Amino acid sequence: MLSRKHFRSALWVFCYRHHRSLVTRSLPSKHHGDEDEWSSQPPQYPVIQDLSFRAKKNRELKLWHNKIARLSTVEEKLFEINMPKYYGYKSHILTDQKFPYNTKPFIQYATRTSFQQGLPLYYDQLKLEANQILESIQTPLKDAISLQLAAVRSHSDVNPSVQQELATKSLILQLNRTITNALATKFNHLQHTETDFDPRHEAFWFLGGISPPKLVSKIKQGVAWQKEYANDPYDRNIQYLGNPYLAVRHRHPLEPLLSKDLEAFDVQPDDGGMADIVPNYRYDPLALGYGTDFRHATTVPGFWPGDEHEFGLLSFQRMCTPRKIHATTTGTDMLNAEAASLLDSQGILSSFAWLLGQACYQGFSVFNDITYPLTTQTVLTDGKYWSFYAYQLNTVLLHSDQVNTNKRYNLCWGTTAMPLYESIDENGNIYGLNKEVLSQLVMFYINQPRERLSVNLKPHLCSKETTIAQIEDENRRVFLQQAYQHLVSNRPRHRLVPEVYQWEKIYKIDHKTRPMDPKRRPFEFGDNVYSRRMDEHALKYIPRAVRPGGPKSRPKFEATYYPTVRRQ
Repeated sequence: MLSRKHFRSALWVFCYRHHRSLVTRSLPSKHHGDEDEWSSQPPQYPVIQDLSFRAKKNRELKLWHNKIARLSTVEEKLFEINMPKYYGYKSHILTDQKFPYNTKPFIQYATRTSFQQGLPLYYDQLKLEANQILESIQTPLKDAISLQLAAVRSHSDVNPSVQQELATKSLILQLNRTITNALATKFNHLQHTETDFDPRHEAFWFLGGISPPKLVSKIKQGVAWQKEYANDPYDRNIQYLGNPYLAVRHRHPLEPLLSKDLEAFDVQPDDGGMADIVPNYRYDPLALGYGTDFRHATTVPGFWPGDEHEFGLLSFQRMCTPRKIHATTTGTDMLNAEAASLLDSQGILSSFAWLLGQACYQGFSVFNDITYPLTTQTVLTDGKYWSFYAYQLNTVLLHSDQVNTNKRYNLCWGTTAMPLYESIDENGNIYGLNKEVLSQLVMFYINQPRERLSVNLKPHLCSKETTIAQIEDENRRVFLQQAYQHLVSNRPRHRLVPEVYQWEKIYKIDHKTRPMDPKRRPFEFGDNVYSRRMDEHALKYIPRAVRPGGPKSRPKFEATYYPTVRRQ
């Protein structure tokens, strides 16, 4: 038996001889020709990459964006955006009812929208026909308005604000029914629409170019490797939550209001830059009063993926400032301008959010831009005052990587708030009915959507699996369906986010006066709970009695089917 010393010597000799034999076999033979030793083409070396922190971060983000584009289904794309955040993003919550003063520049910047007063020239071809139709249906429309408003006024015991809400909602439903029934025989597209009552309109996107808070800059300046990035702009997470009265959808999209070519909306050097078209409002949304909350990123345009009526035709939104609009009849010019600005902000935001949800259901995302324009029509009303908006979506890239390089912008046209009538008595008689309001409403209904045969509407979706319901693998389909529904519901986790209590902040973090306490909390191990991913959780255990291969078979845990690229 060899001693340890002799064994090491023998092992060293063996390794040395083996290495010499490998080197000898790898050397070129003297009998080889020149064609084996030389090549006419220089060797292809890999590209030298920038190893700075910012460059590595950009490469990681680009790989993530490409992964989202290559995912098969709509739900997987929306789920993958939430994968980095188990407890949700810290988002600024924008609603259809909260619009602070001077919010229009921010809304335009947040949606990259250029606003123009009045409806576009596209509707001039519909105006004459709408006026002719209005002459034939004016009487039933007038009866519907007087009937609905008088019926709600009969309930004197109802709160005035609730009474106005009920009157507006019933009026819109009755007008939609009357106009649709009267025009369906002549305009075939109204026979194939889908109507949503009190739908759920939500949209999430990343807004880049926002100046960092002073506290964030100060923290970064105290870290050596982050000092040079202390004043870099960063993304703010925007979550829109809306609840319109009514929305009408169709299986085909509306025609673009201007050009069908998206390159026509690129800012040219002669235009003076993007700041001359869209306000360059890069202040933090907190300055306007928009609070933050941790929630999952949800994008829901009022229906679930797979519905064939996936393009918006018309939506009726709740007017956010009815009392301010009423005050403008006797107020100052400044009040008039401010009230109109708030309405324009609501028209821009609600239209953009609804179109963004429709674009995501076509396979696009906030990282993968649309390849064709989308159009919608929006009506803001409180029952008496009406404002009309037309919106064309040309781009959805708003995060920091694109805020300075993306030359494309969106377009919105809007009218001022107009009264539907002057007054109404106790008997329901209407005085001073405004025909212009009804004419513009009819124009929105007779604007016909058309099928786009020459355009691939879903270029980033799999041809076989566009939604989860089309997945053949039952286990994968059930897992993704349950995970997506739980995500969109935004229910809290069964275990809430670990909290740092005040006494821990004082005695363990700030002053470190309890060194003998056992470390059991996440912050004591340097863990950031908000960086936890969606797939970082304990697997579901399969009891022995129900395992497919018997009590002692494997696997012991159920498989997970989080979004992965399954197509080329």
